[in-house]
Amino acid sequence: MAEEKLNSGVRTRRFWVLILAIGLPLWAITLYLAFHLGGRRLNLHILERNVQEVRAAMNVDTVRQHYIQKTMGVIADYNPGMPSDERYEIASEIYDMSIKYDNLDVDLLCATIIHESAQTWRANIRSKAGAMGLMQVMPATGMFIAHFEGITWTSPQEVLLNPIYNIRIGARYLSTMISLYGLEGGLAAYNGGERRAALWVTEGSDNGSLPPETREYVPAILEIYKELGG
Repeated sequence: MAEEKLNSGVRTRRFWVLILAIGLPLWAITLYLAFHLGGRRLNLHILERNVQEVRAAMNVDTVRQHYIQKTMGVIADYNPGMPSDERYEIASEIYDMSIKYDNLDVDLLCATIIHESAQTWRANIRSKAGAMGLMQVMPATGMFIAHFEGITWTSPQEVLLNPIYNIRIGARYLSTMISLYGLEGGLAAYNGGERRAALWVTEGSDNGSLPPETREYVPAILEIYKELGG
């Protein structure tokens, strides 16, 4: 009898140890979830919404990586010698700008850079007129826009030949021009100046209002844009 009581006591203790081993973690998890859910009642609707949010985040990341990989491929086609980490940073910045400005997309930014960089994707490229970098930003324009982007202006070389700063400044300027004059007018303004682009739009896209370079610039960008899938 004494042995049976002893065995019964052992089994009882084991039972409660098992209960505590299972119950305490569940209790801790419940408190954790209740705290982080603001004390709201745990139910299937909340769990379902959390799952949907996770899925949405995964979908966003999938889209981002798709466009980054696509852009890296475009860059490699024109500048195969660019290190892969630099390609990734540039592609990532282009994607971020396409999200920041709803009138820009990845293909349009890539098309602009392809043309502006003379199909080289070289961050240190300069034009005879003094435009610099991937998006061929003029120093005066760059210095003005850098202020609104929170970029410390040290010198045209340090800022505009930095591909990330150059894309950030160029994208903001291009987006502003497109918001004022539409896609074609915005491209004309980006290349030939805002005054001529405004006159061009007012006169019904009469090419006589644009310098020869800009007359070729707009359709050239649009053609590359189309080829990229835009």
